[in-house]
Amino acid sequence: MPYQNVRDLPEALREHLPEHAQEIYMEAFNSAWEQYDEPEERRGDATREETAHKVAWAAVKRKYEKDEATGRWRAKDTRP
Repeated sequence: MPYQNVRDLPEALREHLPEHAQEIYMEAFNSAWEQYDEPEERRGDATREETAHKVAWAAVKRKYEKDEATGRWRAKDTRP
């Protein structure tokens, strides 16, 4: 189900993702939840929730990367 605010996200996400990444995740999840409401709009037999989480992670990974040493996520270096 869609998230009303970032405090509603799973604890593991809140612990590891910076606030901006949490906002990206929540917005992407909520958008995908609405967009992929019909089973024929999803790939394979993925549930609506699985699809929304995949879309949300993909959105986060466009701007953030995981620091393998700490397990925390940080903004990607976008300098040329």
